[in-house]
Amino acid sequence: MTKKLLAEFIGTFWLVLGGCGSAVLAAGVADVGIGWLGVALAFGLTVMTMAFAVGHISGGHFNPAVSLGLMIAGRFDAKDLIPYWVAQVVGAIAASVVLYIIVSGGAGFTGVGSFASNGYGEASPQGYGLISALVIEVVMTAMFLIIILGATSAGAPVGFAPIAIGLGLTLIHLVTIPVTNTSVNPARSTGVALFADGPALAQLWLFWVAPLAGAAIGALIWKVLSSED
Repeated sequence: MTKKLLAEFIGTFWLVLGGCGSAVLAAGVADVGIGWLGVALAFGLTVMTMAFAVGHISGGHFNPAVSLGLMIAGRFDAKDLIPYWVAQVVGAIAASVVLYIIVSGGAGFTGVGSFASNGYGEASPQGYGLISALVIEVVMTAMFLIIILGATSAGAPVGFAPIAIGLGLTLIHLVTIPVTNTSVNPARSTGVALFADGPALAQLWLFWVAPLAGAAIGALIWKVLSSED
């Protein structure tokens, strides 16, 4: 279990450092910035690379919603849920600390701004409201769980699951960055919210409730679709 929790810590650390780091450090650079497309790809790459690197140790969840969905689908032991959640959230916070230290060393630093945090209303990149944020986070997390469960099922091509899951997360970001800055992962939302300026902490509840609800829905849909016992 210690190795599994360490793998989840490292995987979530990399997801937040690579994904949120790309948004904070590289997305808005004039002329050479990577933009939303680059951020979406960065998040997908973090999950894909860590799924290959440590997925065989812990299952490669890196996300409390994924752990819940896998538990509901019968792929994960309920007694391990809370320890996994703790490792994931601590990994996200550790990555946010590292990112904060890097950002605060920039020339003319006056604050971190939104710090790649998730939000709705005034905190949404394009001003989408609470209902829009709730719906898109629930639906996209449900689809993410279907992708994960399908790609790792017995009938799926062997060895390709991390690629499908990474590309799935990339696609999710391409759709949802304008709405919520994309969560589908409560740990990712929590880590950066602790340091962000603005309403990130006050709105954090949605980025726990919606992904967890979406994960449960996705797992239940997969159980209907799947012939697995």
